[in-house]
Amino acid sequence: MLSRYIKYKNKAIELRNNGNTYGEIISKLNVKIPKSTLSVWFSNIELSKEAKKRRDDIIKTKTKISHINAIRVIKEKREIYLEEVAGRVVHLKNLKNNKDIAKIILAILYLGEGGKTRKSSIMLGNSDPKVIKLFLDLLRKCYEIDEKKFRCTLQCRADQDIFKLEKFWSEVTSISSNQFYKARIDARTIGKKSKKPEYKGVCRIDYFSADIYNEIKKIIELICV
Repeated sequence: MLSRYIKYKNKAIELRNNGNTYGEIISKLNVKIPKSTLSVWFSNIELSKEAKKRRDDIIKTKTKISHINAIRVIKEKREIYLEEVAGRVVHLKNLKNNKDIAKIILAILYLGEGGKTRKSSIMLGNSDPKVIKLFLDLLRKCYEIDEKKFRCTLQCRADQDIFKLEKFWSEVTSISSNQFYKARIDARTIGKKSKKPEYKGVCRIDYFSADIYNEIKKIIELICV
């Protein structure tokens, strides 16, 4: 094997002394010399400080590029996978237009997030606007709602702007800010700065209807059997 590549040895050693990596040397010589052979040739070479720095910088750059490419490939594969998942379930989107199915979804949501102690009203609180909006969309779809019976209560941090929070949640819920109770501030947050600027507090929705509460409760009992 050595006799086949020996004519490249001196040039390879010269390139190595200049801080070239194995890959660069093979590329510049345009010969696929086994790395094991190069390793033998370079075993007694002591690189200069400048050559070491160049070699290390090249390796770091290639490693970084490889890492970025790996992340890109993983991301692309995940996007393809999620598109496939979406294709399997996209037909479910319009099922909530069926009132009976919507009531089941509402009951399941209420089972997980709703209040179960007050018998004369429905109560659900959450910090996620999507959850609150879904709850209200389903409630309004399933029942004849008197909008005046809604009340909102915000539970927030001491360093938050309550006026802005009320405006935000009023837009999410389509409930007038006049129907908001006084916000409840978490005393534990007084004097402490929030680490999550996107946090909008918890919005609690109350709707006064014993009849709707009882129906939702009965649906929960039926589907949990």
